[in-house]
Amino acid sequence: MLLLTIILLLYGLSILGLIYGFSKVKTYTSSYSIPKTKFSILVPFRNEAKNLPQLLESLTKLDYPTDLFELILIDDESEEKFVIQDFGFRIKVVQNNRVSNSPKKDAITTAMQIVKTDWIITTDADCIVPQKWLSTLDDYIQNHNVEMLAGAVRYECGNSFLHHFQQLDLASLQGATIGSFGLNKGFMCNGANFAYSKSFFVALNGFEGNDAIASGDDVFLLQKAIAHAPESVQYLKSKNTTITTNPVDNWQALFYQRVRWAAKTTAYKSQFGKGLGIVVFLGNLTIILLLFFMHYQTALFLIGIKIAIDAGLILKSNRFLSLTTRYLVLSSVLYPFWAVTVALYSVFGSYEWKGRTFKQ
Repeated sequence: MLLLTIILLLYGLSILGLIYGFSKVKTYTSSYSIPKTKFSILVPFRNEAKNLPQLLESLTKLDYPTDLFELILIDDESEEKFVIQDFGFRIKVVQNNRVSNSPKKDAITTAMQIVKTDWIITTDADCIVPQKWLSTLDDYIQNHNVEMLAGAVRYECGNSFLHHFQQLDLASLQGATIGSFGLNKGFMCNGANFAYSKSFFVALNGFEGNDAIASGDDVFLLQKAIAHAPESVQYLKSKNTTITTNPVDNWQALFYQRVRWAAKTTAYKSQFGKGLGIVVFLGNLTIILLLFFMHYQTALFLIGIKIAIDAGLILKSNRFLSLTTRYLVLSSVLYPFWAVTVALYSVFGSYEWKGRTFKQ
């Protein structure tokens, strides 16, 4: 019982540390510089004919000169074809050159062969970008000595428990991401809102060293960058650059998605990231064990403390992301069972992604 209590103490201190780090990362206010940075927006896609129009429509609303950005769509063997129309900015479509076990890394590497701009931004086909996305990124780049920027992602939720469970989970991940940067221990980001200079990507030798892992085009590149030049990697905390995407609509798709995300953890180069992952896993496992091995009143008390600490980080994230918080208590009760199952399955099982099966 003492061991379980110690694990929960370490868990609580870790989350409180992330809350402190989150507060240290200040929300960025643009100084409205004259646009200067040229961007290539890279979007790997497979069978996204339904989602791509909304992304393209949001790009037409950007308050950024169209001669300063281009969109490169990398088609990863889509079975359904998408017809490109005239949207008022440059669009290129290339076919993915598959050479590794990672479709997205291959797609980005393929696009890099034709990129002529100074900066690259990756996002996903099912995303909507905010109007001031590029102008705020440009302003930050002009006013800071930076080569790589991580940004926020949020869900456009419906009313279902499934959607809000995903958002609360994503809010905790966004909180951990921002909090780790505030502690100068950044280890995680989201490829749906990730920017870096082409020269920095080349200096890092791209994805070399982790292309055997199907996902991780964002996290592994970030960790390699921080190991190479930590002062050049920053988090841009701004509502103006927060990307909106769609939650999945069934539990199986969500499970496979989270398994894919969790599968990267064992290959982390960041010791802080690995350690935090272990603490979070053990913390959730401990909650389950408490229900079987500790007096129920004591167990409920400790579970209540964990829920309260988790809520502190989640509520901070949701306030920043301008989201309402629903089903928090119910999600918090179910989450340990979900998280432990996902973590264990990610080590031993396989998952489906874009109509393909990947084995760990």
